Amino acid sequence: QVQLVESGGGLVQPGGSLRLSCAASGSIFSIYAMGWYRQAPGKQRELVAAITSGGSITYTKSVKGRFTISRDNAKNTVYLQMNSLKPEDTAVYYCNADNVRVVAGGLGDYWGKGTLVTVSS
Repeated sequence: QVQLVESGGGLVQPGGSLRLSCAASGSIFSIYAMGWYRQAPGKQRELVAAITSGGSITYTKSVKGRFTISRDNAKNTVYLQMNSLKPEDTAVYYCNADNVRVVAGGLGDYWGKGTLVTVSS
């Protein structure tokens, strides 16, 4: 069984910074991509940023230049450094691990439970 545990959410003022972390645990052989999605109240879940095991990175347009995704493959951990935060960044942020190959040979996608980020003065 694979579990994703997020940390680092909280309340921050506009213009502030937060760093999210997500660690994947379990009988993991490899993970192709890890990323962050977010869901604001009344809105659909959207991709924020993703990074493959080879280092290819995708950002949604609204966070380019403000957020930085990084990954430690050895620790199966992904990070999201969020700078210059805006009230519209307020959402629950979910970690995703895509194409996770487990030791037993299975392949699947997994989600964390989410961490709330609130940007408000």
